[in-house]
Amino acid sequence: MRRSIPVAAVLGLALALTSCSSDTDASSDDTAAGGGTLTIWVDETRAAPVEAAAAQYEEATGNTVKLVQKNYDDIRPDFLAQVPTGEGPDITVGAHDWLGELTTNGVVAPIELGDAAAGFEPVAVDAFTFDGSVYALPYAIENIAIIRNTALADSTPATFDEMIAMGRAAGTQYPFLAQVGETGDGYTLYPFQTSFGAPVFAQNDDGSYTSELALGGDAGNDFAQWLADQGAAKVLDVSMTYDIAVQAFADGQSPYILGGPWMLDSFQDLDLAIDPIPSAGGEPAQPFTGVAGFYVSAQSKNQLLAADFLTNYMATKEAQVALYEAGDRTPALSAAADEVSSDPIAAGFRAASADAVPMPSIPEMGSVWSFWGVTEAGIISGATEPVAGWEKMSTDIQGAIDAS
Repeated sequence: MRRSIPVAAVLGLALALTSCSSDTDASSDDTAAGGGTLTIWVDETRAAPVEAAAAQYEEATGNTVKLVQKNYDDIRPDFLAQVPTGEGPDITVGAHDWLGELTTNGVVAPIELGDAAAGFEPVAVDAFTFDGSVYALPYAIENIAIIRNTALADSTPATFDEMIAMGRAAGTQYPFLAQVGETGDGYTLYPFQTSFGAPVFAQNDDGSYTSELALGGDAGNDFAQWLADQGAAKVLDVSMTYDIAVQAFADGQSPYILGGPWMLDSFQDLDLAIDPIPSAGGEPAQPFTGVAGFYVSAQSKNQLLAADFLTNYMATKEAQVALYEAGDRTPALSAAADEVSSDPIAAGFRAASADAVPMPSIPEMGSVWSFWGVTEAGIISGATEPVAGWEKMSTDIQGAIDAS
């Protein structure tokens, strides 16, 4: 088996992991080669690629990998519940926006990537960084973009208004589609919010988030008024749910839909292009990036095995391309992302991620969701006065953060 990272780096990673773990665990002791067992939690989508890498690892080292396939929605709560008791896996798949909760509860160990970090897309490493430490090996990046039906539109213009004009010129029922729903969707509409200069939280120079809310003030109020204007024009509509939007686009009722790679299976009969999201407010439209990776349990005694498996078997181009083929998400490893970008759809989503920012994984983000979407929906529907409603939302979010 070709190894991508020197043994010295693996040992350094193992020391970093072990220094953060406790002595209590049901897992077996670290064994550098032969006789050790790693337990890894995976979901259905990731199972086959991880199994293939595990087979190579077992053959090369003599160690054993036990894969446990779980419903993805069950992984986070089960991990949080089991790790403190000394149970659970050595490694689990997971999303970067779990990081705040996982670190707060002390159930994950940091990973020292060292020089290997330069081989990953910067946003992937940034997403798993908290208080200066990296807490997972990234394997996939996902973000939304403009999915375009090329039979109905030749291009996506640079501004939102130009896109709507071209959508109307196409003569379809909808000039543009984006899910909103009665409870709103802050995630989907976020790139338009950032184009007004109103990100959810302020960021440090290194890209990490502070706990300072930044969605208020004049920029946030301008975005709120824009939401009201789009609602009045029926460009955005609370009756437009995810399922309705996807079906309408699949039926050729709009040239443009704002969405992610998870929609593509519904559009197999269409000729598609993937374009960056145009600005509505004059500044770059910055969608959230979601990054998936492999976390190591803070209670595992198999730190050396986990380090070896992740850095030498899951951080290879072969493994990360296989994960892409299973899930249609851009690989986090740059060499793998370069390879799959020969596909114009993959290249389009990667290009659209150029201005993307990691979804905040700080604990304060948990106070945002319950106020954010419903306020947007109220403004779009006309039930909520835009500026007063947005300012009340900002105050309510800050109050929830202060009380947490």
